[in-house]
Amino acid sequence: MNENNNDENKNCDQTEDLKQIKEMGAVTSFDGKHNIYCLTIIGEIEGHNVLPEQSKTTKYEHVIPQLVAIEESREIEGLLVILNTVGGDVEAGLAIAELISGMKKPTVTFVLGGGHSIGVPLAVAAKHSFIAPSATMTIHPVRMNGLVIGVPQMMNHFQRMQERITDFVVRNSSVTSDRFTELMMNTGEMVTDVGSVLTGEKAVSEGLIDSLGSLSDVINCLYNMIES
Repeated sequence: MNENNNDENKNCDQTEDLKQIKEMGAVTSFDGKHNIYCLTIIGEIEGHNVLPEQSKTTKYEHVIPQLVAIEESREIEGLLVILNTVGGDVEAGLAIAELISGMKKPTVTFVLGGGHSIGVPLAVAAKHSFIAPSATMTIHPVRMNGLVIGVPQMMNHFQRMQERITDFVVRNSSVTSDRFTELMMNTGEMVTDVGSVLTGEKAVSEGLIDSLGSLSDVINCLYNMIES
């Protein structure tokens, strides 16, 4: 009788995990050495405007309450954030990054594929950041879609927003403000664009990301942080 109940509970847990992955792009691992929560931030960060159905998005109204619940949970011991982003809503992405950086629990980010634009603050927000050797970080100035009024106030708005992002990245990584601005304003690398594309090793040498590694390195780092 007990064996049947255990099997039923296990099946229910697996079903709940699959539902969580499908709806939220997240899963809680209770089978490892420590209880960790894996949150994926992929595609484009969706902010106040709903993006087309064919776009792969991460909705900030889903992520924000998840982060609050993780911080308050007595069972979850650490957070792993896996990133593969193409940018998105600056305000929404920065809001998520601020929440991650303010968490007391051990947090680790792992960049796979790419961390584009607002993905850079998200990548550096954790207590330790990793990047895969084949992944890239794309740094460029803030852009805006839709109607832009060509007045000095609008230019000042862009500048202040960029300063907020730069300040966050500098506070949460080892890159200097001058160097980050230099990479962001580089005109000799991207075709018809301004900015820089850093490979995994280059992102580490620039001080943007802490370590180069694989999934096993990321898990071991998070476990060590939990144990210490």
